[in-house]
Amino acid sequence: MFIEHVNLTVSDLDRSIAFYCDLLELHVRWKGPIDSGRLGAHVGDERCYLALFQAAVEGRVTQDYGRPGLNHVGFVVDDLDAVRARLERLGGVVHFAPDYEPGRRAYFLDPDGHEVELVQY
Repeated sequence: MFIEHVNLTVSDLDRSIAFYCDLLELHVRWKGPIDSGRLGAHVGDERCYLALFQAAVEGRVTQDYGRPGLNHVGFVVDDLDAVRARLERLGGVVHFAPDYEPGRRAYFLDPDGHEVELVQY
C-alpha cells in the first residue's frame, strides 16, 4: 500500500505548480478544469502526486497542531542539503530542522502556508 495523492487547495495554481515542480523535481501529470471553471493540476511522478486545486476564495492556511486536521505533508528526498538549497532559491525558509533517528528533517511553509516536511533517510 502507498498514498497515491494528497490534495491541496492553493491561492495561485500556477505559482504552486512551479514551486513544487522546481523544489522536488516533479512534473505536471495533468492540468485542467475541475468544477465551476476552477482549474486543478496533478504534479508528481509515475507513482504518486500532489493534487493542486485553485481556491474559490482568498485566504491562507493556518497551522494548529493542537486541533484535529492535517498538520503537514512529508516527502522523502535523496539529498536534503540539495533540496534545502533549492528551497532557499525559491524563497522558502526552514523553520524547524530536527535531527533524530531515523533520518534528517527540515520543515517549511509553502507559498500558501501548508507545512511541508523533507526527510532524508
